[in-house]
Amino acid sequence: MNRYKNYKQNINHIWKINISRGKKFITTVIATVAFLLFTLNLSAAATEAKHYTELDLKPLPEIKLPKYERYTLNNGMIVYLMENHELPLVNGSAIIRTGDRWEPADEVGLAQVTGAVMRSGGTKIHPADQLNEMLEQRAASVETGIGGTAGSTSFNSLTEDLDTVFALFAEVLQQPAFPEDKLTLAKTQKKGEIARRNDDPNSIARREFGKLIYGENSPYARTAEYSTLENITREDLIGFYQKYFHPNNIILGIEGDFDSTKMKSLIQKNLGSWKADSNVGKFKLPSVSQAKKNGIFFVNQPQLTQSNILMGHLGGYFKSPDYPALSVMNNVLNGFGGRLFNEVRSRQGLAYSVYGYWSPRYDYPGTFIAGGQTRSDATVQFIKSLQEEIKRIQTQPITEKELNFAKESTLNSFVFNFQNPVQTLSRLMRYEYYGYPKDFLFNYQKVVKATTTKDVQRVAQQYLKSDDLVTLVVGSQNAINPPLSQISAQVTPIDVTIPTPEQGRS
Repeated sequence: MNRYKNYKQNINHIWKINISRGKKFITTVIATVAFLLFTLNLSAAATEAKHYTELDLKPLPEIKLPKYERYTLNNGMIVYLMENHELPLVNGSAIIRTGDRWEPADEVGLAQVTGAVMRSGGTKIHPADQLNEMLEQRAASVETGIGGTAGSTSFNSLTEDLDTVFALFAEVLQQPAFPEDKLTLAKTQKKGEIARRNDDPNSIARREFGKLIYGENSPYARTAEYSTLENITREDLIGFYQKYFHPNNIILGIEGDFDSTKMKSLIQKNLGSWKADSNVGKFKLPSVSQAKKNGIFFVNQPQLTQSNILMGHLGGYFKSPDYPALSVMNNVLNGFGGRLFNEVRSRQGLAYSVYGYWSPRYDYPGTFIAGGQTRSDATVQFIKSLQEEIKRIQTQPITEKELNFAKESTLNSFVFNFQNPVQTLSRLMRYEYYGYPKDFLFNYQKVVKATTTKDVQRVAQQYLKSDDLVTLVVGSQNAINPPLSQISAQVTPIDVTIPTPEQGRS
């Protein structure tokens, strides 16, 4: 506590000095800015504004990986270390090979609840309140979570507090307590999410579209219900944790202001004695096939004044050799200057938001998904326009101008994935987690640069399947005019009524 008071006093002292200096500084800044604005106005008046396509832009910077070290502990845990002494901070994260795709069908929600209570419930050594206080005193954090295809545990700390915070991080990772009261709280919070899940039409569309593509019972689309949450017990959390949380099932990455030799000793001290599990291996991935092929599906929400529309079909993987060309195709369709923006939004004025892109996944098929929001009376026209643009990119070759713009957009956006060491380290860990080669990112850039107009048309013809397009509309049945029957004689309604705990999910 004395340390905190001294810290606060130092901050206040610095603040008072800066305020005194700041008064003089602000006067100088105001005068300087006024002069610059006057000068810039004169310059602007004398120079004709240029279109953005005429701007002389510098070449994209080359992606360079910061220096890092990768090694493996005797217990099988893979470790990445990346020193960065720019700030007195250390960030760490662990990827655990788990995910809600492996939870039992009658306990959907188990993985997320396990991930939440790992942190909220404290550890066997430090109860939740004590753990929270220790971290708050040091302005540090430890977080946990489990998503669809992976679990994660992370920490952030000042360099001077690294020993203590890393020990707490390792404790949460190895010795979660899973107290009953925190489980009850987590389940209550999840039930609140269920009660509110139909409040947002966009959320309805995403959720129900996933079920149409993967199937409502697929691990990649199913949703937690009151009944599945009721089935979850403390023993289930412990069992799920014990099945997946082992050192030889984890990749640990640490970036920041530390000495690698000392960091290795700290890791060994806190995680080196954690025993591996010889039964841990690659878990069988759930099978995937498209549940619904073609068709118009509708969720009636009478209160809406516009329609939320999604259409698409089952897609593919990042590891596809055609992924770079498909990324270029995405940028032909999307963004300012893209075909969908120019035609559906600007020329026809049908929507403020419109998009269509190939969205792959690392180790299971993703989707091709297109959609947007439009006013109710333009719903049918919007759907037809999207269908036409999908066909057009398959049948009408793109221009060299479109190609160059799309390639620049693709490469630009990719570079921004490596703006800082934390992002870069995260990428390296993710590639290893999903079994991708270390040079994946460099090969991707190389192939994007080599992509031609013929490549874009080829992948559009090969991967976009008009006959498999599933279309989902969330909107007001009375307001949609002309009706959806103008597109298809059969429009299948979807009931999004939330089942009670007794009803379960039919």
